[in-house]
Amino acid sequence: MSRRPLASRDTNWARATARWLTTKNVTPNGISIAAMGFALIGGAAFWASSHWTWLAIIGALMCQARLLCNLFDGMVAVEGGKGTKDGPFWNEAPDRVSDLLLIGGAGLGAGVPALGFAAAALAVLTAYLRELGRAEGLPPDFGGPMAKPQRMAVLTLAGVVAVIWSPALTYALWVIVLGAALTAALRSGRMIRALKTLE
Repeated sequence: MSRRPLASRDTNWARATARWLTTKNVTPNGISIAAMGFALIGGAAFWASSHWTWLAIIGALMCQARLLCNLFDGMVAVEGGKGTKDGPFWNEAPDRVSDLLLIGGAGLGAGVPALGFAAAALAVLTAYLRELGRAEGLPPDFGGPMAKPQRMAVLTLAGVVAVIWSPALTYALWVIVLGAALTAALRSGRMIRALKTLE
């Protein structure tokens, strides 16, 4: 299983939480599925924020809850020794669903659904390129500037700001579109160059 380098993985609170989860009847795959649940709530909250602005805060919180699930599913699987043979599927597929739900929901809430789903599609593309390279024997490319942590940071900040300034979600989506497009282009270039060096 490819793992994104995360400084938070080495913090005391993350290790303690992962150890606690490992002792409970919690599976890494279950945590990954929970991430989709949080993303569904967050996407719905962003969508509904077009009528009730304060709900954008719930969307922002759900972005962070999704990231916490992404952190702990891997820690429980690897450090906790609870990984399964089908773990790679649950490590990746829920992430793509979560991107679609959260970013697409933000587009609906901002009243620009096409922009939201364009941003979501580009987010999925960056992950596809990473996994394509890995399938060809290359190290996984987690490079940005708009990888998953950055996308969620932008969307979280926008959710908070949108409570007092409604265009925040639209501007955040443009940042994600441009950043993810650049990320996809950079990952593509690195992959092509690396593939040419393979024997």
